[in-house]
Amino acid sequence: MQTRAAVLRTMDCDRPYDRSNPLSIETLELGAPQRGEVLVRVRAAGLCHSDLSSIDGNRARPTPMVLGHEAAGEIVAVGEGVHDFSVGDHVVCSFVPSCGHCRYCADGRAALCTPGAEANNAGTMLSGGFRLRDGNETIHHHLGVSGFAEHAVIATESLVRIDPALPWDIAAVFGCAVLTGVGAVLKTADLRLGQTVLVVGLGGVGLSAVLGAIAGGAAQVIAADIDDAKLAVARDLGATATVNTRHDDALETIRALTDGGVDVAAEFAGVGAALEFAFEATGKGGKTVTAGLQHADARMALPALKLVAQERALLGSYLGGHVPKLDIPEYIALYQAGRLPVDRLLTHRLKLEEINTGFERLAAGEAIRQVILF
Repeated sequence: MQTRAAVLRTMDCDRPYDRSNPLSIETLELGAPQRGEVLVRVRAAGLCHSDLSSIDGNRARPTPMVLGHEAAGEIVAVGEGVHDFSVGDHVVCSFVPSCGHCRYCADGRAALCTPGAEANNAGTMLSGGFRLRDGNETIHHHLGVSGFAEHAVIATESLVRIDPALPWDIAAVFGCAVLTGVGAVLKTADLRLGQTVLVVGLGGVGLSAVLGAIAGGAAQVIAADIDDAKLAVARDLGATATVNTRHDDALETIRALTDGGVDVAAEFAGVGAALEFAFEATGKGGKTVTAGLQHADARMALPALKLVAQERALLGSYLGGHVPKLDIPEYIALYQAGRLPVDRLLTHRLKLEEINTGFERLAAGEAIRQVILF
């Protein structure tokens, strides 16, 4: 069959993206789902910094590639051997296909799935190979999803069945923004009731972490960013305090609020200075968690003595430390109960043809979460 999709052919394009148009809307050939795969009619797909990092060259990916990893849709056909999904099911995509059999999956660490990482790095399906073509040209898959398309063939290991009552635009953000942000605080940091939390970097993922910290019972939730408008959004969502990290007294303000430093600091900016700030704002016995994807060549300098003398922990968080098939339905239930209002993160709803404008808006810091509706 044919499908319209947003194709990235060259990375590191010049800004503004609404003029250079790094993503071209093309009609591609989409192969039928093979064993263990399904055909999904994509209904909504979110624009994320992980997509942007491929556009700006910060994270190298094989091209040409159909981007998009935060998506929701409806199954319209199933391949051979698919028994746990049916035509008509509503699904959310996970950006790491978890095989369920490697030693990491067996240990409940789906984000570290070995075959999943190999397929994602190669831009292939989990089983290998490709389902997208432009004539004789192979088109790569993005993180097993390639959700910036009207239809996608996806391995069942990348899918989570959801309540069909959930609106598509809200469903999509559970696949990355919510999973990553909430999980970094609740799963990776293992937030305890009454602890203090700092969130550095207030995009869709960081503000999801703010909501997660509130839902998890944090006594204080301090939000930090360089953008006063985003700080205002964080306050509106329930942050107990906000700090602009450009201010010289930003660290001292946080230490004064928390008697020396926070119990959990979570960084989502993907910038070395932001991670260093989060580490310095963490108190004795505290945990600094980073889910911000920096450039592969980025290095950091931290006072190593504090790790020992203050019993500090520095943790990485990918996929929020989750098993998506277990955790996404739980977060959706929290949303439906009014305890995780992620709908408030949506600032723009777009058409596929507006995708380059959306990414320029994201790069300029003028949006929280934008969702393409098909």
